[in-house]
Amino acid sequence: MVMALVICFAGISQSASDLQLQNLYSDAKAAEARGDLAGAAASYQAALKIAPRLGPAYNNLGAIYFKQGEYAKAASTLEQGLKINSNMTSASALLGMSLFQMGKYAEARSPLEAALSANPNDGNIELFLVNTLTRLGEFETAAQHLRHLANREPNDQHIWYLLGKVYTQLAQQALAKMNSIDPNSVWAHEISGEIMESMKNYDGAIVEYKKAVEVAPRQPGIHYKLGDLYWSLSQWDNATVEFQAELANDPANCMAQWKIGDTLVQQSIRPEEALSDIDKALTMCPNLTGARLDRGRLLLKLHRAEEAIPDLKTAASADPKEPTVHYSLAQAYRALGRAQNAQSEMEIFSKLDANARAATAQQAQEVINNKASPH
Repeated sequence: MVMALVICFAGISQSASDLQLQNLYSDAKAAEARGDLAGAAASYQAALKIAPRLGPAYNNLGAIYFKQGEYAKAASTLEQGLKINSNMTSASALLGMSLFQMGKYAEARSPLEAALSANPNDGNIELFLVNTLTRLGEFETAAQHLRHLANREPNDQHIWYLLGKVYTQLAQQALAKMNSIDPNSVWAHEISGEIMESMKNYDGAIVEYKKAVEVAPRQPGIHYKLGDLYWSLSQWDNATVEFQAELANDPANCMAQWKIGDTLVQQSIRPEEALSDIDKALTMCPNLTGARLDRGRLLLKLHRAEEAIPDLKTAASADPKEPTVHYSLAQAYRALGRAQNAQSEMEIFSKLDANARAATAQQAQEVINNKASPH
């Protein structure tokens, strides 16, 4: 991503060479407007022969070289201009970008940081700095900048994509350090499994989680992670075994207790048993939204619609954008003969479902666009 280049020519004196300088500036602007970058560069070069200490002319000439992809010339020209006037933010930014394009990442960092300090809201400069820092292996600092950008642009998927990549690098660094200490520790296998899972290498993640279980079978959390991966893969029997093992290690793990019941919900079997498991989870963690939704649907399936409504309403309040809970509410109201309420919930369901489909389509298109564009 390249920052917008603003051509400036401030500070031209009104001395004897004024008219010639003004004409050269006008010629440069006109040439650039018609796409004649070589002509624009020639005009700026001529201006600098007349006024060799005219800082903005170096900025403008450097910008032309940058546009032409002549990054070495751009860097040399911009460095000369900054020696005359070190406060030219655009020149600092362009110098850092030019050095980055030349692969001189260590040298690019300082001018980019200076430009960002002078203009902290310039996202283009900050992204160039992020890319520079990642090339230098400064992943923690890069993550700080990306979090800043994400806070300002929370819907920019490209920023979240870059942040995810940086976090992956940090995780890999941590894994390398842990492996250097003890490659067979429970922690090494656990984080290795997490990294593989984040990369959708589910088979590899299962292997690592199993190794972690073998090393420390009584450590809380390990069986749950393995069970949760099985659960996400719809391997219900394997998931149940691991969740039960987790509860043996940590009886207060309400997530494991809930998901034992949820595996039955997902298979549409033994609803009474599933309800018992979910009630136990909600006794431990009353605000467990997923369990509330499961409980409401189970009660509805057991023809206890009146009891289902409070749980379904709680789930709807906790996740107002989830369409399916409103569909379940409509079913509950219909079972109770409350046609108007049922119709209202179906209208909400239809609207949220359409929004969700549109958002999914937009996200898919943005992913395609991001893959097609150079980073």
